[in-house]
Amino acid sequence: MASNQPYVLRWGIISTGRIAMDFTKDLLVDPATRGTTDVAHKVIAVGSRSTESAQKFIDAYVNGDKSVKAYGSYADVYANKDVDAVYIGTPHTLHYENALEALNAGKHVLCEKATTSNAGELKALLKLAKEKKLFFMEALWTRFHPLTLELKRIAEEGVLGDPVVVHADLSADFHTENLPLTHRMLDPQLGGGALLDLGPYPMFWCMLALYEHPSNKKARPTSVTGSIVKSKIADVDACTSWTVNFTEHLQAQAILSCSMTVPTASFGATIRYKNGTITVKPPIFCSPSFTVQYFDSQGDVVREETKTFKYTGGGWHYEADEVARCIRDGKLESDLWGHEKSIIVMETFDKVRRQGKYVLPQGVEKVGRVQ
Repeated sequence: MASNQPYVLRWGIISTGRIAMDFTKDLLVDPATRGTTDVAHKVIAVGSRSTESAQKFIDAYVNGDKSVKAYGSYADVYANKDVDAVYIGTPHTLHYENALEALNAGKHVLCEKATTSNAGELKALLKLAKEKKLFFMEALWTRFHPLTLELKRIAEEGVLGDPVVVHADLSADFHTENLPLTHRMLDPQLGGGALLDLGPYPMFWCMLALYEHPSNKKARPTSVTGSIVKSKIADVDACTSWTVNFTEHLQAQAILSCSMTVPTASFGATIRYKNGTITVKPPIFCSPSFTVQYFDSQGDVVREETKTFKYTGGGWHYEADEVARCIRDGKLESDLWGHEKSIIVMETFDKVRRQGKYVLPQGVEKVGRVQ
Protein backbone atom coordinates (compact mmCIF):
# COMPACT_ATOMS: atom_id res chain seq x y z
CA MET A 1 0.00 0.00 0.00
CA ALA A 2 1.22 3.47 -0.84
CA SER A 3 -0.28 4.98 2.32
CA ASN A 4 1.66 4.89 5.59
CA GLN A 5 -1.64 4.97 7.48
CA PRO A 6 -2.75 1.64 8.98
CA TYR A 7 -5.74 -0.14 7.49
CA VAL A 8 -8.58 0.27 10.02
CA LEU A 9 -11.03 -2.64 10.28
CA ARG A 10 -14.46 -1.59 11.55
CA TRP A 11 -16.05 -4.18 13.83
CA GLY A 12 -19.53 -5.14 14.93
CA ILE A 13 -19.69 -7.21 18.14
CA ILE A 14 -22.35 -9.93 18.32
CA SER A 15 -23.07 -10.89 21.97
CA THR A 16 -22.12 -9.18 25.21
CA GLY A 17 -20.84 -12.25 27.07
CA ARG A 18 -17.46 -12.76 28.71
CA ILE A 19 -15.57 -13.87 25.60
CA ALA A 20 -16.93 -10.89 23.62
CA MET A 21 -15.72 -8.68 26.47
CA ASP A 22 -12.21 -10.15 26.30
CA PHE A 23 -12.04 -9.72 22.54
CA THR A 24 -13.45 -6.19 22.54
CA LYS A 25 -11.10 -4.97 25.27
CA ASP A 26 -8.17 -6.21 23.18
CA LEU A 27 -9.40 -4.35 20.07
CA LEU A 28 -8.80 -1.14 22.06
CA VAL A 29 -5.19 -2.01 22.97
CA ASP A 30 -2.74 0.22 21.08
CA PRO A 31 -1.37 -1.94 18.20
CA ALA A 32 2.08 -0.37 18.72
CA THR A 33 2.37 -2.28 22.02
CA ARG A 34 2.62 -5.49 19.99
CA GLY A 35 4.71 -4.02 17.16
CA THR A 36 1.74 -3.77 14.78
CA THR A 37 1.77 -0.70 12.55
CA ASP A 38 -0.06 -1.82 9.39
CA VAL A 39 -3.55 -2.48 10.80
CA ALA A 40 -5.80 -1.03 13.50
CA HIS A 41 -9.32 -1.64 14.83
CA LYS A 42 -12.45 0.35 15.58
CA VAL A 43 -15.61 -0.87 17.30
CA ILE A 44 -18.61 0.52 15.41
CA ALA A 45 -21.56 -1.35 16.93
CA VAL A 46 -22.50 -3.81 19.66
CA GLY A 47 -25.55 -6.08 19.44
CA SER A 48 -27.29 -7.71 22.39
CA ARG A 49 -30.75 -8.95 23.35
CA SER A 50 -31.54 -5.46 24.62
CA THR A 51 -30.26 -1.97 23.84
CA GLU A 52 -29.61 -1.51 27.58
CA SER A 53 -27.21 -4.47 27.83
CA ALA A 54 -25.42 -3.35 24.64
CA GLN A 55 -25.02 0.15 26.10
CA LYS A 56 -23.77 -1.26 29.42
CA PHE A 57 -21.17 -3.27 27.49
CA ILE A 58 -20.05 -0.16 25.58
CA ASP A 59 -19.83 1.88 28.80
CA ALA A 60 -17.78 -0.84 30.52
CA TYR A 61 -15.52 -2.12 27.75
CA VAL A 62 -15.43 0.46 24.94
CA ASN A 63 -14.68 3.33 27.32
CA GLY A 64 -18.24 4.58 26.97
CA ASP A 65 -17.39 5.74 23.41
CA LYS A 66 -20.46 7.72 22.32
CA SER A 67 -19.82 7.00 18.63
CA VAL A 68 -20.37 3.25 19.16
CA LYS A 69 -23.94 2.19 18.36
CA ALA A 70 -25.84 0.07 20.90
CA TYR A 71 -28.41 -2.24 19.33
CA GLY A 72 -31.06 -4.47 20.90
CA SER A 73 -30.77 -6.97 18.05
CA TYR A 74 -28.03 -8.57 15.99
CA ALA A 75 -29.84 -7.73 12.75
CA ASP A 76 -29.26 -4.01 13.38
CA VAL A 77 -25.50 -4.64 13.61
CA TYR A 78 -25.54 -6.52 10.29
CA ALA A 79 -27.54 -3.68 8.71
CA ASN A 80 -25.04 -1.00 9.78
CA LYS A 81 -23.20 0.05 6.62
CA ASP A 82 -20.13 1.19 8.59
CA VAL A 83 -19.47 -2.34 9.90
CA ASP A 84 -16.92 -4.29 7.81
CA ALA A 85 -16.66 -7.46 9.90
CA VAL A 86 -18.50 -9.04 12.80
CA TYR A 87 -17.17 -10.98 15.75
CA ILE A 88 -19.62 -13.69 16.85
CA GLY A 89 -19.30 -14.67 20.52
CA THR A 90 -22.70 -16.30 21.11
CA PRO A 91 -23.15 -19.94 22.32
CA HIS A 92 -21.98 -22.61 19.82
CA THR A 93 -25.43 -23.67 18.68
CA LEU A 94 -26.31 -20.10 17.64
CA HIS A 95 -23.17 -19.57 15.55
CA TYR A 96 -24.65 -21.00 12.36
CA GLU A 97 -27.71 -18.74 12.34
CA ASN A 98 -25.73 -15.67 13.45
CA ALA A 99 -22.99 -16.19 10.85
CA LEU A 100 -25.54 -16.99 8.13
CA GLU A 101 -27.33 -13.71 8.77
CA ALA A 102 -24.04 -11.78 8.84
CA LEU A 103 -22.82 -13.28 5.55
CA ASN A 104 -26.18 -12.64 3.87
CA ALA A 105 -25.82 -9.01 4.97
CA GLY A 106 -22.41 -8.83 3.28
CA LYS A 107 -20.26 -8.86 6.42
CA HIS A 108 -16.93 -10.64 6.92
CA VAL A 109 -17.05 -13.04 9.88
CA LEU A 110 -14.78 -14.01 12.77
CA CYS A 111 -16.71 -16.77 14.56
CA GLU A 112 -15.87 -18.21 17.97
CA LYS A 113 -15.07 -21.86 18.42
CA ALA A 114 -16.48 -24.40 18.31
CA THR A 115 -17.38 -22.80 14.97
CA THR A 116 -20.74 -24.54 14.65
CA SER A 117 -22.74 -27.46 16.10
CA ASN A 118 -21.47 -29.82 13.38
CA ALA A 119 -19.38 -29.98 10.21
CA GLY A 120 -22.45 -29.75 7.95
CA GLU A 121 -23.31 -26.31 9.31
CA LEU A 122 -19.72 -25.13 8.90
CA LYS A 123 -19.46 -26.35 5.29
CA ALA A 124 -22.71 -24.54 4.43
CA LEU A 125 -21.35 -21.28 5.90
CA LEU A 126 -18.03 -21.63 4.08
CA LYS A 127 -19.81 -22.27 0.77
CA LEU A 128 -21.90 -19.13 1.24
CA ALA A 129 -18.87 -17.05 2.28
CA LYS A 130 -16.99 -18.09 -0.86
CA GLU A 131 -20.01 -17.39 -3.10
CA LYS A 132 -20.32 -13.91 -1.61
CA LYS A 133 -16.52 -13.40 -1.64
CA LEU A 134 -16.47 -12.75 2.09
CA PHE A 135 -13.77 -13.61 4.61
CA PHE A 136 -14.63 -16.24 7.24
CA MET A 137 -12.41 -17.51 10.05
CA GLU A 138 -12.82 -19.55 13.20
CA ALA A 139 -11.56 -17.50 16.16
CA LEU A 140 -8.70 -19.85 17.05
CA TRP A 141 -6.73 -17.03 18.68
CA THR A 142 -3.96 -19.30 19.99
CA ARG A 143 -2.74 -19.93 16.41
CA PHE A 144 -1.66 -16.28 16.08
CA HIS A 145 0.22 -15.87 19.36
CA PRO A 146 3.96 -15.11 19.09
CA LEU A 147 4.55 -18.18 21.31
CA THR A 148 2.82 -20.41 18.77
CA LEU A 149 4.75 -18.93 15.83
CA GLU A 150 8.08 -19.46 17.60
CA LEU A 151 7.17 -23.00 18.71
CA LYS A 152 6.20 -23.90 15.15
CA ARG A 153 9.50 -22.52 13.82
CA ILE A 154 11.54 -24.65 16.24
CA ALA A 155 9.34 -27.72 15.73
CA GLU A 156 9.74 -27.60 11.96
CA GLU A 157 13.39 -26.59 11.52
CA GLY A 158 14.37 -30.28 11.47
CA VAL A 159 16.49 -30.81 14.58
CA LEU A 160 13.72 -32.51 16.56
CA GLY A 161 12.76 -34.86 13.73
CA ASP A 162 9.18 -35.88 13.02
CA PRO A 163 6.46 -35.65 15.68
CA VAL A 164 5.31 -38.99 17.08
CA VAL A 165 2.96 -38.38 20.01
CA VAL A 166 0.96 -35.38 21.23
CA HIS A 167 -0.69 -35.27 24.67
CA ALA A 168 -2.97 -32.29 25.31
CA ASP A 169 -5.66 -31.55 27.88
CA LEU A 170 -7.85 -28.62 28.74
CA SER A 171 -10.11 -29.05 31.73
CA ALA A 172 -11.75 -26.90 34.37
CA ASP A 173 -13.90 -27.70 37.36
CA PHE A 174 -17.10 -25.79 36.62
CA HIS A 175 -18.70 -27.12 39.84
CA THR A 176 -21.56 -28.28 37.67
CA GLU A 177 -23.49 -29.49 40.72
CA ASN A 178 -24.05 -25.82 41.60
CA LEU A 179 -25.00 -24.61 38.11
CA PRO A 180 -28.52 -24.11 36.77
CA LEU A 181 -29.48 -26.56 34.01
CA THR A 182 -29.78 -23.55 31.69
CA HIS A 183 -26.02 -22.84 32.03
CA ARG A 184 -24.12 -23.10 28.73
CA MET A 185 -22.03 -26.01 30.08
CA LEU A 186 -25.11 -28.08 30.99
CA ASP A 187 -27.73 -27.14 28.41
CA PRO A 188 -27.69 -29.48 25.36
CA GLN A 189 -29.71 -26.82 23.48
CA LEU A 190 -26.54 -24.68 23.71
CA GLY A 191 -24.17 -27.54 22.82
CA GLY A 192 -23.23 -27.91 26.48
CA GLY A 193 -20.48 -30.14 27.84
CA ALA A 194 -16.71 -30.25 27.67
CA LEU A 195 -16.08 -31.16 24.02
CA LEU A 196 -17.45 -28.15 22.14
CA ASP A 197 -16.37 -25.69 24.83
CA LEU A 198 -12.91 -26.92 25.87
CA GLY A 199 -12.10 -29.46 23.14
CA PRO A 200 -11.00 -26.99 20.43
CA TYR A 201 -7.79 -26.25 22.35
CA PRO A 202 -6.36 -29.79 22.74
CA MET A 203 -7.43 -30.34 19.13
CA PHE A 204 -5.60 -27.16 18.10
CA TRP A 205 -2.27 -28.50 19.41
CA CYS A 206 -2.88 -31.74 17.52
CA MET A 207 -3.49 -29.74 14.33
CA LEU A 208 -0.45 -27.51 14.80
CA ALA A 209 1.97 -30.29 15.77
CA LEU A 210 0.78 -33.06 13.43
CA TYR A 211 -1.47 -31.79 10.63
CA GLU A 212 0.61 -28.66 9.95
CA HIS A 213 4.00 -30.40 10.17
CA PRO A 214 5.68 -30.37 6.73
CA SER A 215 6.29 -34.15 6.89
CA ASN A 216 2.50 -34.68 7.05
CA LYS A 217 2.08 -33.06 3.60
CA LYS A 218 -1.40 -31.76 4.57
CA ALA A 219 -2.81 -35.29 4.89
CA ARG A 220 -6.02 -35.51 6.87
CA PRO A 221 -6.28 -37.73 9.98
CA THR A 222 -6.52 -41.41 9.12
CA SER A 223 -8.65 -42.30 12.16
CA VAL A 224 -10.43 -40.77 15.15
CA THR A 225 -11.44 -42.76 18.23
CA GLY A 226 -13.50 -41.06 20.92
CA SER A 227 -14.86 -41.88 24.36
CA ILE A 228 -17.35 -39.86 26.41
CA VAL A 229 -18.39 -39.94 30.06
CA LYS A 230 -21.76 -38.21 30.34
CA SER A 231 -22.65 -35.77 33.10
CA LYS A 232 -24.91 -37.14 35.85
CA ILE A 233 -26.76 -33.83 35.86
CA ALA A 234 -27.56 -33.28 32.18
CA ASP A 235 -27.32 -35.15 28.87
CA VAL A 236 -23.99 -33.61 27.90
CA ASP A 237 -20.37 -34.83 28.04
CA ALA A 238 -18.55 -34.29 31.34
CA CYS A 239 -15.24 -35.94 30.39
CA THR A 240 -14.17 -36.71 26.84
CA SER A 241 -11.03 -38.19 25.35
CA TRP A 242 -10.12 -38.89 21.75
CA THR A 243 -7.16 -40.12 19.75
CA VAL A 244 -6.33 -38.80 16.31
CA ASN A 245 -3.96 -40.78 14.08
CA PHE A 246 -1.91 -39.42 11.18
CA THR A 247 -0.42 -42.41 9.33
CA GLU A 248 -0.43 -41.50 5.64
CA HIS A 249 2.99 -39.83 5.84
CA LEU A 250 3.70 -39.60 9.58
CA GLN A 251 3.48 -42.39 12.14
CA ALA A 252 1.89 -40.14 14.73
CA GLN A 253 -0.93 -40.02 17.22
CA ALA A 254 -2.57 -37.33 19.35
CA ILE A 255 -4.10 -38.31 22.70
CA LEU A 256 -6.48 -35.52 23.68
CA SER A 257 -8.84 -34.88 26.57
CA CYS A 258 -11.13 -32.35 28.16
CA SER A 259 -13.26 -32.33 31.28
CA MET A 260 -15.60 -29.90 33.02
CA THR A 261 -15.41 -31.62 36.42
CA VAL A 262 -11.68 -31.51 37.25
CA PRO A 263 -8.88 -28.89 37.05
CA THR A 264 -6.68 -28.94 33.96
CA ALA A 265 -3.77 -31.39 33.63
CA SER A 266 -0.32 -30.14 34.62
CA PHE A 267 1.31 -31.43 31.41
CA GLY A 268 -0.58 -28.90 29.26
CA ALA A 269 0.35 -29.84 25.72
CA THR A 270 3.34 -32.13 25.24
CA ILE A 271 4.68 -32.84 21.75
CA ARG A 272 7.11 -35.75 21.53
CA TYR A 273 9.53 -36.01 18.61
CA LYS A 274 12.20 -38.56 17.66
CA ASN A 275 14.92 -36.23 18.97
CA GLY A 276 13.22 -34.27 21.75
CA THR A 277 10.09 -32.95 23.42
CA ILE A 278 8.25 -29.63 23.49
CA THR A 279 6.12 -28.94 26.56
CA VAL A 280 3.57 -26.10 26.42
CA LYS A 281 2.85 -24.72 29.88
CA PRO A 282 -0.84 -24.40 30.83
CA PRO A 283 -3.15 -22.70 30.14
CA ILE A 284 -2.80 -24.12 26.65
CA PHE A 285 -5.13 -21.49 25.13
CA CYS A 286 -2.75 -18.65 26.06
CA SER A 287 0.44 -20.25 27.31
CA PRO A 288 3.10 -18.10 28.98
CA SER A 289 6.00 -20.37 27.96
CA PHE A 290 7.20 -23.57 26.34
CA THR A 291 10.23 -25.74 27.03
CA VAL A 292 12.22 -27.67 24.42
CA GLN A 293 14.32 -30.67 25.43
CA TYR A 294 16.83 -32.08 22.92
CA PHE A 295 17.87 -35.75 23.16
CA ASP A 296 21.08 -37.55 22.26
CA SER A 297 21.01 -40.89 20.42
CA GLN A 298 20.22 -42.66 23.73
CA GLY A 299 17.18 -40.48 24.42
CA ASP A 300 18.90 -38.57 27.24
CA VAL A 301 18.33 -34.82 27.53
CA VAL A 302 21.47 -32.98 26.42
CA ARG A 303 20.04 -29.47 26.09
CA GLU A 304 16.99 -27.66 27.37
CA GLU A 305 15.64 -24.19 26.69
CA THR A 306 12.52 -22.36 27.84
CA LYS A 307 10.97 -19.47 25.93
CA THR A 308 8.67 -17.08 27.79
CA PHE A 309 6.16 -14.63 26.34
CA LYS A 310 4.18 -11.70 27.75
CA TYR A 311 1.45 -9.79 25.95
CA THR A 312 -0.08 -6.35 26.47
CA GLY A 313 -3.78 -7.13 26.71
CA GLY A 314 -5.18 -10.64 26.73
CA GLY A 315 -3.72 -11.92 23.43
CA TRP A 316 -6.99 -11.76 21.45
CA HIS A 317 -5.76 -8.87 19.29
CA TYR A 318 -3.40 -11.08 17.28
CA GLU A 319 -6.34 -12.88 15.62
CA ALA A 320 -8.02 -9.51 15.02
CA ASP A 321 -4.85 -8.29 13.27
CA GLU A 322 -4.90 -11.41 11.08
CA VAL A 323 -8.53 -10.77 10.10
CA ALA A 324 -7.74 -7.13 9.25
CA ARG A 325 -4.74 -8.06 7.09
CA CYS A 326 -6.67 -10.78 5.25
CA ILE A 327 -9.62 -8.48 4.51
CA ARG A 328 -7.28 -5.66 3.48
CA ASP A 329 -5.53 -8.03 1.06
CA GLY A 330 -8.77 -9.47 -0.37
CA LYS A 331 -8.26 -12.97 1.09
CA LEU A 332 -11.26 -15.17 1.87
CA GLU A 333 -9.42 -17.25 4.46
CA SER A 334 -6.32 -17.13 6.64
CA ASP A 335 -3.14 -18.89 5.57
CA LEU A 336 -2.46 -19.73 9.23
CA TRP A 337 -5.88 -21.04 10.24
CA GLY A 338 -7.84 -21.71 7.07
CA HIS A 339 -11.16 -23.37 6.31
CA GLU A 340 -9.81 -26.91 5.91
CA LYS A 341 -8.45 -26.93 9.47
CA SER A 342 -11.77 -25.79 10.91
CA ILE A 343 -13.57 -28.50 8.91
CA ILE A 344 -11.19 -31.20 10.20
CA VAL A 345 -11.79 -30.04 13.78
CA MET A 346 -15.59 -30.11 13.38
CA GLU A 347 -15.55 -33.48 11.57
CA THR A 348 -13.43 -34.87 14.41
CA PHE A 349 -15.90 -33.61 17.02
CA ASP A 350 -18.79 -35.09 15.02
CA LYS A 351 -17.07 -38.49 15.10
CA VAL A 352 -16.34 -38.23 18.84
CA ARG A 353 -19.94 -37.26 19.62
CA ARG A 354 -21.27 -40.07 17.43
CA GLN A 355 -19.01 -42.66 19.09
CA GLY A 356 -19.81 -41.30 22.57
CA LYS A 357 -23.56 -41.16 21.84
CA TYR A 358 -23.86 -37.44 22.55
CA VAL A 359 -26.82 -36.43 20.39
CA LEU A 360 -27.95 -32.80 20.45
CA PRO A 361 -31.72 -32.25 20.79
CA GLN A 362 -33.84 -32.31 17.63
CA GLY A 363 -33.75 -28.95 15.86
CA VAL A 364 -30.50 -27.68 17.37
CA GLU A 365 -28.42 -28.60 14.32
CA LYS A 366 -29.65 -26.65 11.29
CA VAL A 367 -27.73 -28.63 8.64
CA GLY A 368 -27.65 -32.42 9.05
CA ARG A 369 -27.63 -34.14 12.43
CA VAL A 370 -24.93 -36.10 14.25
CA GLN A 371 -26.53 -39.22 15.78
